[in-house]
This record gives sequence, structure tokens and C-alpha cells, in this order.
Amino acid sequence: MPKIAVLPGDGIGQEIVPEALKVLKAVTADSPVSFEYQEYWVGGTAIDKTGKALPDETLKGCKEADAILLGAVGGPKWDHLPASERPETASLLSIRKELEFYANIRPVKMSASLIDSSTLKKEVVEKVDLIVIRELTGGLYFGKKGRTEEPLSAYDVMTYSAPEIERIVRLAFQTAQQRRKKLCSVDKANVLETSRVWREITNKIAKEFPDVELTHMYVDNAAMQLVRNPAQFDVIVTENMFGDILTDLASMLGGSIGMLSSASMNGKKGMYEPAHGSAPDIAGKNLANPLATILSAALMLRLTFGLEKEAQKIETAVIKVLDQGYRTADLARSGDKVLGTREMGDAVVAALEK
Repeated sequence: MPKIAVLPGDGIGQEIVPEALKVLKAVTADSPVSFEYQEYWVGGTAIDKTGKALPDETLKGCKEADAILLGAVGGPKWDHLPASERPETASLLSIRKELEFYANIRPVKMSASLIDSSTLKKEVVEKVDLIVIRELTGGLYFGKKGRTEEPLSAYDVMTYSAPEIERIVRLAFQTAQQRRKKLCSVDKANVLETSRVWREITNKIAKEFPDVELTHMYVDNAAMQLVRNPAQFDVIVTENMFGDILTDLASMLGGSIGMLSSASMNGKKGMYEPAHGSAPDIAGKNLANPLATILSAALMLRLTFGLEKEAQKIETAVIKVLDQGYRTADLARSGDKVLGTREMGDAVVAALEK
């Protein structure tokens, strides 16, 4: 029986993950595949319980599982800790590194019923359908870092090896082949040596994929183009920090970061999580949007378990609920039917059954 490690984490993670599980169990009720779910502590909650953001039992459970479903980690409660001990670094980055989840995949597709929720004009966002593929285990986040006290200064080193670049770029080309065959590689090659190497290797690999149109774009221009003409993009590939920033920007094309699903992959195995944070200001109030987590669960069924039919059922159910005018507070406009976290999960389950 396939195993799913469940990591609710901190803040709203403990509210949105149960809704995703509710949907997963409903959509697989009649499926030939059933799952074993095992919950573990992670992040700030794990620090409070065990003194470690990533307890040994949690790491062992993640390694033994076929997939991981994560809520969110972090919050101001733990911001006083040294950077290396904070939930984001000590748990999330550690899981990525330990399990070699080198590829972060974030699809952004405009739902017709959410066009008015975007902060951009309808004609700008109505045809948005793109995927950002972000390198996840290299660059500044994992490079050498430190500080000196007199005078006070700090440094973070960005390093990329050829194999790290090759594997993420090759995945991006393969993804583009399955879509509209357009790949945009985002870098800062006019300034950074790592970007110049990134571009050289990308051009080399492009020869293996003659059917894919490759373009290059500086990251500052890419940010501008994402709000000027996002429909021009099919697949975007970029390094760790640029990808972190651009995916948050891209999330608003669809109306809210509460809609943005995410997969961190190493081959078929992956960690699936919403792109948003732990939102401690609304935690425990039944206000959080669970749809990004529910859509991340759909990605898990598709990418790790090959259950395309079930994945599509979830995505269709989410669209049905939105088409019916149901919204969580982050998406709501005048006249919408506002639901809480639990009620939105119930609505998606009900839509599965129709």
C-alpha cells in the first residue's frame, strides 16, 4: 500500500491539510489504489514538541513514504532563533536537501470564474497557462554564508554545478515538449557568472530538444513581463532565488496565492505543498483557503502515483465550486458566497460526487 507522509506543520497548515486529506480520501474511495497516511510533526510545532524542527522520526517517515503532503512551516513565534534553527531552514530546506527534491513545479492557470479576482486587467490574465520550474537545492539558499562583526558585514555565496543545472533544465525541456513547446530560461547573465554558466549549459541542452523554442530573459525583465503579458509564457525555468520570487509574483495572476499548488520532485517521488506560508494571523479562525493544498494533492496523484483520472476529478471539482460562486475570504468580492476552510473542503467533496 503506497505511503503518504502527512506534515501539517504550523499556522494554517493544521487547517488546510485535513481538507486536502478529506478530498483525497473521497476521490480514491472507489479507486483500485488506497493509501496509508501517517502524520508527523515538522517546523515550529516540532520545535515546541521535540526541540527540533525536523525530528529524526519525521525525516525517516519522509524517506520511507512514496510522497509527502505538507501544509506550511514557520511563524513569528520562532523568529528569535538563529537562522539555521528556524523552521523554514531547519525543516523545509533540510527535507529538500536530504531527499534531493531538486525541482519545484508550480503551475499557474487562470480559472474563468476567478478573472475578476486578479489585480490585473481581464485581457492580461484570461489566457494565462504556464508552469514555473525552479531549481530547489542549489544557489544562495544552500551556499556558504556568514558574517563578520567589526565592521559588520555578511555574505551569501551562490554556487551552481553543471550537473545541477543540466538536470533541472532537461526536466524543463521535457515539460515544454508535453505542452506548447516553448521554454523561457530566466537568469541574470549580464551580471552573474553563475547565470552565464546557466545560459551556456541551457543552450547546449537545447540541441537535444529541437522541437522546443528556447528563449532567454533577464530576471528583472521576466518580472515585468509576467505582469505585462503573462500569456506569452509556457514553461519558465530558473534558479532557486529567482524562482522563489517569480512564483509568488505569478501566483497573483490567478487571483490569490491561496490558489497556487506546488510539487517538489526527485523523479517520481515528491513533496506537495501550497505555495503560501503559515499565515499565523488567521490561523485557527477557519478563514484559510485550502484550495492550493487540495490542488497540490491532485498534483501528487498525477505526478507520483499516475492517477490522472482522479487528479482531473479534483481539479474539475474545484472549478465547479468556484463556478458556483463559492469563495474563501482571500478571493471574495461583493456577491460571492463566502465559505470557511472546512466548508470549502466540504464543497469540493460534494462537487466530486456530482
